[in-house]
Amino acid sequence: MWVVTEYEATTLFTLKPASATASGGKTLLVPTPFAIKMALLDAACRLEGRRAGEAAWEWIRSLVVALRPSEEVVVNNTFIKILKPRRNPAEPGSLDAGYFNRTITYREYAHLVEPFGIALEIGDHSDVEALERWLVNINYLGKRGSFLQMVTPPQRTAELDLDYIIINGDLEDSIDLNALMTQLDDSSGNVTFEQVNIYSQKPLRLGKDRLLYNVTLPYEMVASSRGYTHYRRSES
Repeated sequence: MWVVTEYEATTLFTLKPASATASGGKTLLVPTPFAIKMALLDAACRLEGRRAGEAAWEWIRSLVVALRPSEEVVVNNTFIKILKPRRNPAEPGSLDAGYFNRTITYREYAHLVEPFGIALEIGDHSDVEALERWLVNINYLGKRGSFLQMVTPPQRTAELDLDYIIINGDLEDSIDLNALMTQLDDSSGNVTFEQVNIYSQKPLRLGKDRLLYNVTLPYEMVASSRGYTHYRRSES
């Protein structure tokens, strides 16, 4: 059984690929399964408490995620000023004296046009009502500040619409040459709560605990310039 819901971004969306470095600035065009599961875990801990969230993680991590991308995405390409911890001491009397160093970095922010869909396949051992309650309480996905709001409450269905993409590492036999190939991260079936707990020192290994799946998004570029890139979802 699938639990399906729709969200609409209320601010610009940004989420760096899992393989990007700290200075990397490109953004994905959709939320990843890992980001969705972490948002569910956050909602579970806030509403039910840490122990309930830790117990629920045993089945949250195994959820199969499917996505229906937004109709259109416009990515803003920009440079911004940031503060970075200084590697070397500043020159005495310089304007940049202090712990932080001012620098310029590249960032991308995506405007998601029209709602996008999220579907979660759950087993008999899962608590469907709890999952639906947590989905209602998700208010951002991606980097903090990528706010969204629910436009369609969770609904249960046995089959998904054809425009949903199941994120499980399997690619279609035939791929549209105009489609956009990307990688989305997901949690493995044995990653522990301590590994995803941001207050724990236990490492979360990319490729073992946090898996990368190749995904073909049905987007084709319709326009671009120095400042933006416009994608539109192709008809299936």
